[in-house]
Amino acid sequence: MPRKKADHTEDTGPDFEKAIAELEEIVAAMEEEQLPLEDLVAKFEQGTKLLARCESVLATAKKRLQTIAARQSAPNPGENSPTDSSLSPDTSAEKDDFDDDDDIRLF
Repeated sequence: MPRKKADHTEDTGPDFEKAIAELEEIVAAMEEEQLPLEDLVAKFEQGTKLLARCESVLATAKKRLQTIAARQSAPNPGENSPTDSSLSPDTSAEKDDFDDDDDIRLF
C-alpha cells in the first residue's frame, strides 16, 4: 500500500528532475531579465511551488532510504542457519572484516 501513496505523490507535480530544471529556468529568468513586477511575483510563486515539490520528493526519498537501511541492519530470523554455526573462528573474523568495509555503502 505505501507504493500507492508514492504514486499519488508523483501525480501531484512534475518529477524531481523536471521540477529542478524548471526552477533553474525561473531563477535565471528572474536574475537576467528585466521583468515587470507582476511577472516577477508570478515566477516567484511558481518557483516556491516547485521548491516545495522538490523538498517533498527529497523527504520521501530520505524516508525510503532510512527504511531500507533499517531493514538491512535489523536481525533476520532466518540468518542463524546451521551453516553459520559451523564457521571456524578464523572464517568469522574474516567475515567481520568484510562487514567493516560495507559501512560506507548504501546498498
